[in-house]
Amino acid sequence: MTYRRTSQQNGLNTATAVLAKHAGLIDEMNHDDPELNDPAQTPAQGLGGDAGRIAELEKKLAELSDLHLRAKAEVENVRRRAEEDLAKARKYAVEAFAESLLPVRDSLEAAVALPGAAADHMLEGVHATLRQLSSAFDRNKVTLIDPPVGSKFDPHQHQAITMVPSEHEANSVVSVLQKGYLIADRVLRPALVTVAAPK
Repeated sequence: MTYRRTSQQNGLNTATAVLAKHAGLIDEMNHDDPELNDPAQTPAQGLGGDAGRIAELEKKLAELSDLHLRAKAEVENVRRRAEEDLAKARKYAVEAFAESLLPVRDSLEAAVALPGAAADHMLEGVHATLRQLSSAFDRNKVTLIDPPVGSKFDPHQHQAITMVPSEHEANSVVSVLQKGYLIADRVLRPALVTVAAPK
């Protein structure tokens, strides 16, 4: 993906440079031959009847027009490829996360396939599956929000369910009813907590 973006950026830079060159050469032609901009004169009069000069300018104009069309086409191609890459990125954004969850599903299916397993073996399997899930979360930057009792209530990461009398400082966490989660630095789900009421 990084290589494709670099290639697209290079193509866009090339197209932009060609367009700038086109504009600069036209300005140079107009500067060198101000009579070309005089609508009161015919081409032959403005150039003093110099047919060779007219042919040279017409050739240069044709070349610039061709470069201009090529540059426009390149810009359009870069734009189209960028849109396609963006659409693919959105469509497959969860691919890595989904892949990391496959072992978790495999473990759960294996546990369900052994309904007669001993309780201690089943518990051991549950712990192993939980470790797999935690590993998948870590690889995808999903982190736990589990504030310790007595910590200050954070409205950005915690959701207060109720205020209760407590020996802790007012507006501090008394208990965690449900853990929360972050994905990178964004709150995926706030932690549900009870908060100490003012004394």
